[in-house]
Amino acid sequence: MRPIRSVITGVLASLVLVGCGGKPKLVPLSGKVTHQGKAVTGGSVWFHPEGGDPDRAEKMSGQLQLDGTFTARTFPHGDGIPPGRYKVTLSPDIAARAGAPRYGDANKTPWTVDVPEGGLTGHTFEIK
Repeated sequence: MRPIRSVITGVLASLVLVGCGGKPKLVPLSGKVTHQGKAVTGGSVWFHPEGGDPDRAEKMSGQLQLDGTFTARTFPHGDGIPPGRYKVTLSPDIAARAGAPRYGDANKTPWTVDVPEGGLTGHTFEIK
């Protein structure tokens, strides 16, 4: 009896960890952030689903590399983000350093991106 109870407990624990919805479909998203033609580095670019739940468990972002490029990831699921329309922001400190704090606020950013079912690579976001 004890081994069956262990198996059932393990299955239930796995279901709790995965959740009811499971892992969302993720597609690749990569690009570059520039300001006055130069790479923006030392921070992150964040993706906020338009009309989405602000308390959504998944966090979608990409770390800016030395050449200004990023590859988006969805925490805790892995590389890529779900297809859809997103508001795009920078880390507030990076936006402030560029003299454009609106790029650090999801309610004020002028950036949006439509991520199709096949993903999107090489997209450039220019701070103006």
